[in-house]
Amino acid sequence: MAATTHTVTNQPPPLVGYDVFANDPALTEGITRYIAAERLDEVREELGTLGKAAGSAHAQHWAEQADRHPPVLRTHDRFGHRIDEVEFHPAWHRLLGHAVTSGLTGAWSRPDGHVRRTAGFIVWTQAEAGHGCPVSMTHAAVPALRAEPELAAEWEPLLTSPVYEQELRPVAEKGGALAGMAMTEKQGGSDVRANTTRAEPLAAPGEYVLTGHKWFCSAPMSDAFLVLAQAPGGLTCFLLPRVLPDGTRNAFRIQRLKDKLGNRSNASAEVEFDGRSWARRVGEEGRGVATIIEMVAATRLDCVSASAAVMRQAVTQAVHHSAHREAFGGRLIDKPLMRNVLADLSLESEAATTLALRLAAAYDGGTERDRHFLRLAVPAAKYWVTKRCTPMVAEALECLGGNGYVEESGLPRLLREAPLNSIWEGAGNVQALDVLRALRREPEALNAFLTEVGAARGADHRLDRAIKGMLTELADLEGIEARARRLVERMALVLQGSLLVRHAPSEVADAFCASRLGGDAGAAFGTLPHTLDLAAVVERARPVIDC
Repeated sequence: MAATTHTVTNQPPPLVGYDVFANDPALTEGITRYIAAERLDEVREELGTLGKAAGSAHAQHWAEQADRHPPVLRTHDRFGHRIDEVEFHPAWHRLLGHAVTSGLTGAWSRPDGHVRRTAGFIVWTQAEAGHGCPVSMTHAAVPALRAEPELAAEWEPLLTSPVYEQELRPVAEKGGALAGMAMTEKQGGSDVRANTTRAEPLAAPGEYVLTGHKWFCSAPMSDAFLVLAQAPGGLTCFLLPRVLPDGTRNAFRIQRLKDKLGNRSNASAEVEFDGRSWARRVGEEGRGVATIIEMVAATRLDCVSASAAVMRQAVTQAVHHSAHREAFGGRLIDKPLMRNVLADLSLESEAATTLALRLAAAYDGGTERDRHFLRLAVPAAKYWVTKRCTPMVAEALECLGGNGYVEESGLPRLLREAPLNSIWEGAGNVQALDVLRALRREPEALNAFLTEVGAARGADHRLDRAIKGMLTELADLEGIEARARRLVERMALVLQGSLLVRHAPSEVADAFCASRLGGDAGAAFGTLPHTLDLAAVVERARPVIDC
């Protein structure tokens, strides 16, 4: 007699073989909004190709392999020579190589470069998030290096190149290069001015040797690193290559790799500079923070974009599962309570994506007003969007029940990844204090921010009321530091609300304003007012499998 106890029923089909880009209305509509008409077809094709790759079985397999086989440190070769290399699974190189060849490190000199790159970063990060670290670092190093034109002329073509070469050798022999960053030290953390790494000038102009320890070095397999160290003139930024021009290895000692909660496929390391570590100055002595802040600002935007990607993938998985899973006489997606949860998750995801694209468009705009707007909007967005990522992914995982709690679903990997971007490049308090610093020092930044949110005034009474409340908070500076998180949260929500009122479908904007700005929701996801058009919000987030 044939066994029938293992007949599989009531399970969703694998979410594979779909176009990640085409299935995301917030992305596709944002591209139409911000990309010049004469380039729109080209960019759609570019992102569609990347979207199909991100939703493919190959990419999903690479992601699983890269996560299950984390990097390994090789301090010495078989003969005892010090090599300080990090060994990665081949799947890592496939993911990273695809990102580089797709132009995700080359935004700075392309028309509409930041919008198309941010959209691509959101798409490809949904395949696997860990390899996004070196992609982000490499992209963000460019504006910092421009403080030293000679260095920029040498390195920028390599960092923005669509060529991926994983081997360590002199950059003059390579068609493309990657960059990392080493700022954090044990005693300082976010307080980089407390850094103790020393830089001693050599006879040749702009050349130094470094001595010190870095507690966190991002992407230690990169070709070069931006490093902060104390020079005779104060804290200064340096470019430290892994391989010297003569082909010998620079003194770059990797002490250990960090055993992290998530981001398992990516290497983060503790490194030592032993007094022979050769580096070149970037910018003036004593201007280290001002120089490297250009890199930090760009990576903070990537924190927003990466969180938006993780959120989008989580809600996509939740909606897909619910559309095919039946319980209590019907599909989960049709059950009023589950529909409420899915709609709430979809709102959070769309608001994050819409905000990330607006920030990218401001980078492309390049005007003085854009610059002032970004000065407030980037840390506010980084604070709020990254904070919302973890509870949102946890709720999405719960939509799958026990199926979501097992590794094969991919949701545990997303959940472990979710807190990272809130910590990386300055945790929540750092972002909130940075907003306060901008408010005190740069009044033009507040004017630009208010002009942006004010573009939607009169379109929704709840948004109008929220803007008024935000202005009241800004007018009262008594005890402002203790209230900084509350203020920055309100600023981010008002900005998201303004963008959705102007650009999203009415059902999305209405639901966001009612729940996030009007107070008509509970503290957990799935507590939206039942009178809203929640079915339309959920259907907008539902993926379509192509095959």
